[in-house]
Amino acid sequence: MGHHFGDLAKVRHIITYSLSPFEQKAFPNYFTKGIPNLWRRFRGQVFRVGPPFVLMYLTYSWGMQEYARSKRKDPSLYENDQ
Repeated sequence: MGHHFGDLAKVRHIITYSLSPFEQKAFPNYFTKGIPNLWRRFRGQVFRVGPPFVLMYLTYSWGMQEYARSKRKDPSLYENDQ
């Protein structure tokens, strides 16, 4: 008895370190390293990710146009209506 909830188990050979959130910088090197790294990662992946997205967009837009064209009525069927 005498243990409270956080001390129920004895853990050995594990060392943890932590810093106070008040002592950490929120955005260290954001402009000097973050934005160039973002640009480098974008350039590395754009030709791997971009073409499938472009292909799927073109397929989708073609399918929607084809669907709209197929739903139109043929005017020659209604020429003799009054």
